[in-house]
Formats: sequence, structure tokens, C-alpha cells
Amino acid sequence: MDLKSLIDSIRNFEGITRKNLIKDVTGLLEETYNISGKTLLGFGDDASALEIGNSQVVLMAADGMWGKLMEADPWWAGYCSVLVNVNDIAAMGGMPLGMTNVLSTQNEDICAQIMDGINEGVKKFGVPMVGGHVHPDAPYNSLDVSITGIMNREDLITSCGARPGHKVLVAIDLEGNVHPQFHLNWDTTTMKTAELVQAQIMAMNELARKHLVSAGKDISNPGTIGTLGMLLEASNVGATVQLEMIPRNTDVNLEDWLKLYPGAGFVLTAEEDKVGDIIKILEKVNITTRVVGSITLDRKLYLTSGDDKEVVFDFYTDKIMGIQEEMP
Repeated sequence: MDLKSLIDSIRNFEGITRKNLIKDVTGLLEETYNISGKTLLGFGDDASALEIGNSQVVLMAADGMWGKLMEADPWWAGYCSVLVNVNDIAAMGGMPLGMTNVLSTQNEDICAQIMDGINEGVKKFGVPMVGGHVHPDAPYNSLDVSITGIMNREDLITSCGARPGHKVLVAIDLEGNVHPQFHLNWDTTTMKTAELVQAQIMAMNELARKHLVSAGKDISNPGTIGTLGMLLEASNVGATVQLEMIPRNTDVNLEDWLKLYPGAGFVLTAEEDKVGDIIKILEKVNITTRVVGSITLDRKLYLTSGDDKEVVFDFYTDKIMGIQEEMP
């Protein structure tokens, strides 16, 4: 596949296009989202941050399991409901505390599979599921999970801190397997020890405490390029990225690899003199990390391969979420 065809496939990827309505929804809350005066970060990041005093913030996030995932494997949906929420807190540099859920199903067998997956995720990530709500009469199967975390205000990793000249890093655990029923999930955690999986979360906390990262997001449904696009959009900047430098397991074809949701994967930006420390910390916990490009003032994401160079997103006219943030 040539570069232009690859980019066309990425731009039309459902994992990206389904984010387009976010601004339409959050826009309805713009008058009230900071009604308490404590909202430090609202929409557009992996988690929202509210000030609680003593220079600390509470982090709040929520994720609904994609319907296609529920249909493919209810156990995996339950497990992933823990994984995706923990990663949202990790991407901010925070410490996850606990989760609650809303479970909708009439099917006892599906309910048992989902809860078994949740239990396994809780054991793996060490974050308890402490409550929630059940809809036993819903005419559909769905699972939504929220999570709370905590961290120091000054250590926050946001999506909006990327600045021209900063380096773009992609960090992914390359040791994993494609899920047999849901081929865009790169499972890196079920076969790993709980100690290593939790150490990967703590590595992000270490990057935050040492102020090594200027911006970051966990790689989620939009895949590596789409997630980077959301970070650039939030930071009101652009970037040039070299395709061949993106860490990759070559057992997966390139087009799928760029769309995968990895169990442990992050897009980060940093000043050049901090790159070495970031790579050292992440590679200690089996997360392969490489510099793949640089942040630019021009609000376009370029992807290069050899002598070819194409625009993936032009944020003067394009949108993924349509949300720009300000540094707290």
C-alpha cells in the first residue's frame, strides 16, 4: 500500500471518525462544566482533573465498551473495561484508585462472562471495582465504567502541552497477540505478570513526577496516528512523523498496526534533552519507545515514508474531536 492510500485508510477509520461528535456533545456543557470552580481540566483529555486542595487533583474518566467488542467477546469487554480506564489515568501520570460500572443485560451467561473479565482485569491491574448499577431489563448488552485517580497538580501530563520543537515519541509494548475475534486489539497484558503490568502504569507516574513529558495520551480506539492527531489538535500544533520509526511488531501488517488499540501504548512529546530518560524508564518495563518526529507550529500532521510526504490531518480545516485545551 502506498503512503497516500494508507493515509486515506487512516482518515476514514471508524476508530477516528466516531470521535467527530465529541465537540457537539461537550459543547452543550460549556456553561456548567466548571460550575464548582474546581475543574482544572475538563473535556478533551484522557481524564478530567478537579482540584481538591493540598496541591492535589482528583482524576475522573469513563469509557463505554464498543458494541462490536461486546458482541465479539463479553469476557474481553469486561477485561478491557478495566484496562482502558486504568490507561486513561496512567496517561495523565496519575495513580488509579477505584472504579464503578453500569452493566446492562438480561442474559445471565453474558453477565457472568463480563464480570469474570472484570475480575481478571482487577487482579491484573490492582485497581478495585467498588460499585455501580445494573439494568437487568435492558433490551441490549452494554458496559460502561468510570474510574477515579489522584495525583499532584504540578505533575499533570496533559494533551495540550506539546510545543514546536518538541520531539514526538511513540511507546508500545511490542510483545503481545492480536485478539482472535477482535483483530484491532493488541493484547499485551493477559500473558504478563500483574507485577509487570502495574509497573508499566507506575512508569508513567514516574515520567510525570520527574516532569519529563510535555504532553501525552494513551493510544486508544483511533490508533497510533489518530491518537497523535487528537494530541496535536488539543495542543493547537502540528507534527511531522516518519512512518518507519514507529515501533512495530512485524507479525501485524502496517495498516492494521497503525489502527490497533494496544494494551500498553502511549504517544508522548518532550524536549529533546529529556528523551533519553523517557526511553530508559519505559524500556525497563518492556515498552519500546522511539522518537518518530517533531512538533511544528504549522497545524498539520504530516506522515513521511522515504521521499514521500503526505498530510494526514490539516487542523485548519479538519477535526477529530474539535477540542483545543489550555494548560492548567
